[in-house]
Amino acid sequence: MRVCRLKIQNFRGIANAELLLPQHVVLIGDNNTGKSSILEALNLALGPDRLNRKPPIDEHDFYRGQYLSKIEADEAAGGEEVIHPKIIIEVVVTDLSLDQIAHFNEMIEWWDTQSEELAETNDPADVDTPNIVHALRVTFVGRYDVDDDDFVGQTYFSKTLNESLDGPDRFAKRDKQYCGFLYLRALRTGSRALSLEHGSLLDIILRQKELRPQMWEETIATLSEIDVASKKELGISGVLESVNEALQKYVPKEWGQAPRLRVSNLTRDHLRKVVTAFIATGESEHLAPFYLQGTGTINMLVLALLSQIAEEKQNVIFAMEEPETAIPPYAQKRIVHELRSLSAQSIVTSHSPYILEEYGLESTSILARNSDGQLDQNFIELPPAVKSKTYKREFRTRFCEGLLGRRVLITEGETEADAMPTVARRLHELDASSYASLEALGLTVINAGSDSKVGPLAALYRGIGKTVYGLCDKQGEEEASAISEQVDELFMHSEKGFEGLLLKHSPEAALIKYANLIDWPDHLKMKFPDPLSDIQSSMYAYFASKKGEGAAADFLSQCNIDEIPEWLKETCRKLKANCEPVVGNEDAQVEAVVDVSDVF
Repeated sequence: MRVCRLKIQNFRGIANAELLLPQHVVLIGDNNTGKSSILEALNLALGPDRLNRKPPIDEHDFYRGQYLSKIEADEAAGGEEVIHPKIIIEVVVTDLSLDQIAHFNEMIEWWDTQSEELAETNDPADVDTPNIVHALRVTFVGRYDVDDDDFVGQTYFSKTLNESLDGPDRFAKRDKQYCGFLYLRALRTGSRALSLEHGSLLDIILRQKELRPQMWEETIATLSEIDVASKKELGISGVLESVNEALQKYVPKEWGQAPRLRVSNLTRDHLRKVVTAFIATGESEHLAPFYLQGTGTINMLVLALLSQIAEEKQNVIFAMEEPETAIPPYAQKRIVHELRSLSAQSIVTSHSPYILEEYGLESTSILARNSDGQLDQNFIELPPAVKSKTYKREFRTRFCEGLLGRRVLITEGETEADAMPTVARRLHELDASSYASLEALGLTVINAGSDSKVGPLAALYRGIGKTVYGLCDKQGEEEASAISEQVDELFMHSEKGFEGLLLKHSPEAALIKYANLIDWPDHLKMKFPDPLSDIQSSMYAYFASKKGEGAAADFLSQCNIDEIPEWLKETCRKLKANCEPVVGNEDAQVEAVVDVSDVF
């Protein structure tokens, strides 16, 4: 089975979202885009243990923290409208097994794999086509209950939300277990994976195997007999005897006597939390708690536990947050392959090029969220000028960082790609009010390799929803127009070559200062015995000999603000103005996408 569509309304940073998910998918995007919120939303709707937490949601789970009802003017109706904020999460699951179809029976709906929409009819004659498949649709509804002054939430079969006269039918824990959804937060899962807490991975495995170890009473009884610090030489027993004598002066024996130190006031629940696996560290025989092992070891052990769960369930959906955490590249690739082979569907978030490299174009979902909380999804479509073979071969060097970033600056060559981040950082150091580093602006710099490739690369990134800027040398009118059509803004200077920009538009004193700092190569010492006598020629030769080694960036890093070419300063000011966040309308209301006004 797999989640094929997810709709989210009013949850955390997401006002509205509609996502279509393939069988295996990696969700990528800038930080705070909403990747983790997507997995949390799926867990609220499908996780069998998620709603055991009381309350299941809190005020921070509502978009912009707005959970109280509001009265607003309804201009269309000429009156007032009461707005009841609710968290709405709708999930459509397909690829159901015969057992799942039989279990859910009357709740089954139909999904059109061609239009990627629910089929409108239940008539067998209309759905008896290869592109129409069985589907299960469920909806989580969360809200603030004024009467109880608390937050409530529950998952329902979606078709009963508006059709049932007796109220919606709950999608209960037993039903969720049939779906086999597991949400794995890498570090947070690992810290209790091998404990016996309810919902831990080890507990899930024991429940699957129907093992209920009857060990609690014996363990508690054993611990209760242990007297702590009872030896007289420690001095604690003498103090307790003094307390006992003083106690008897004031109260009868029946009220209490003979205080002793025991291990703990343990209960079964206490034991579940503290009983954990110990594991040998390195090659020694010393055992340390599982959760104190290295993060990479924890994650790999978690993967081993997952394989046990998958073998039992056979039809499981794994949602995993950043599986690359503290894992070397070769192991990251192993995790991806294991997740795919173990699960009916894997949904992964990642910032790792090694993880992304393992997913095809059709399995890489790029997420972007605007200031109004609208979360959009894009899949990669290569423009004709970018071949699939080139994309795979140069993925880490030319494509990956742009896919993970929010905004992209595409430069025509390596010199510009090195120099632009350097000059932006230097300007910020000198004048923080007017300039910002490209990293602070969320700008990823991509080296196109030549001016002819700036446009095609820009088309790729713009096609997946990125804001794209281009930077190049002087171009002909036709070439400049072709690049401008593919970017949000083109920064083109008037010189032929970035080195020419520096030489012609930097003060001679700045060039002389730098010339005195560098170690001139032997072949240039022979050609220019006195490089300061012809600083333009000697520095041009130096930049040419060091092209690709960051000489231009090195020069800019030691300039003061008056020594940096005006074109570079103007470009950095424009990038800062374009990329600085615009404060949105905090009072904007979210329009409901489904009618759940009668729920509860």
